[in-house]
Amino acid sequence: MVTPCDVPVGVITGDDVTKLLQHAKDNGYAIPAFNCTTSSTCNSVLEAAAKCNSPVIIQASNGGGQFFVGKSIKDKDACAVGSVAMAMHVRTVAPFYGVPVILHSDHCAKKLLPWFDGMLEADEAYYAQYGEPLFSSHMLDLSEEPDEENIAICVEYFKRMAPMKIWLEMEIGITGGEEDGVNNEDVDPEKLYTSPEQVYSVYEALSPIGNMFSIAAAFGNVHGVYKPGNVSLQPARLQTHQEFTKEKISASEDKPIFLVMHGGSGSTDEEIATAVKAGVVKMNVDTDTQWAYWDGTRKFVAENSDYLQGQIGNPKGPDAPNKKYYDPRVWIRKAEESMGERCGVSMDKLGSKGTFPPKKPESGTTPIYNFKPIAHNPLKDAVEGVSKMVASAMGK
Repeated sequence: MVTPCDVPVGVITGDDVTKLLQHAKDNGYAIPAFNCTTSSTCNSVLEAAAKCNSPVIIQASNGGGQFFVGKSIKDKDACAVGSVAMAMHVRTVAPFYGVPVILHSDHCAKKLLPWFDGMLEADEAYYAQYGEPLFSSHMLDLSEEPDEENIAICVEYFKRMAPMKIWLEMEIGITGGEEDGVNNEDVDPEKLYTSPEQVYSVYEALSPIGNMFSIAAAFGNVHGVYKPGNVSLQPARLQTHQEFTKEKISASEDKPIFLVMHGGSGSTDEEIATAVKAGVVKMNVDTDTQWAYWDGTRKFVAENSDYLQGQIGNPKGPDAPNKKYYDPRVWIRKAEESMGERCGVSMDKLGSKGTFPPKKPESGTTPIYNFKPIAHNPLKDAVEGVSKMVASAMGK
């Protein structure tokens, strides 16, 4: 039986990822996975995890990686460079929060595979130098493709990932709605429900390669928030998947599959509890935390509107300065606090709160440069190309 003492703090990889997810499955909780787009949102998530004594997953999307490197950068590898930059930031600061952190990349459709390849190149370079990958896990979302093609591509990538012990998350069955440029709002409703046979076909193909994989099986999930009654979630189907595979492989474990829940925004507590009970060890959270981050800003602006109309001049006098109101460290901090509170709600609902008491280092004992820098990064040419573009634009 895995215990919290068996899992280190900071960014974890390899066997430690398996231990953590097994601990979640054995103890009936799921780990929330938050999409991040800036160092500020990453820090909000880490702070919430420390306050809630919870492990956490920080994930970069394709669009999130593009935003992290800068929206003005049009280089073909920009999304990969930004995702790597986010990973390096999290690796640097995570140990100071004292909880286990999984670094993950979110939905990667077939058209986004060059982004996936870029991150894997960074993983391979990092692994070659330090014996562990840069990221803990990656997701392939080829659910829009025929099942045979979806699984075949996953198999080829998993063969490449397995020697580095990178966890693979794959999706079979489509999550509805729209997220990060992938629009499934008009998809056939029947495709929103994955069958036990589909899930087993994934297990059958990937398990000979390794055990570090999870399956996002659709049960009516939809990205975004919709009016009650517009979404028909059926999380009880997940238990059927477990039972089907258990029988097929004659497993002694009741829940032989690691399952993942997408499109959880707006789900009821009962729906979430049913999914977790069926073996869901990870749930994505994005829409609700996006709103929370903005809401913290919105409230601050509403409460201090008279102090945000100019650099000087407010109810205290025409020459009174307003710097302490418009300083980004003030209003962005309100956004971080609001987002952190919402992250805590997810940790509570998923049962991860209180599972890993923080092991924060004593002040001054953690290396300032805690991350392991990549001496030879295959994305170096892309980074240098971006630098040249910026220099050219500035007339240098």
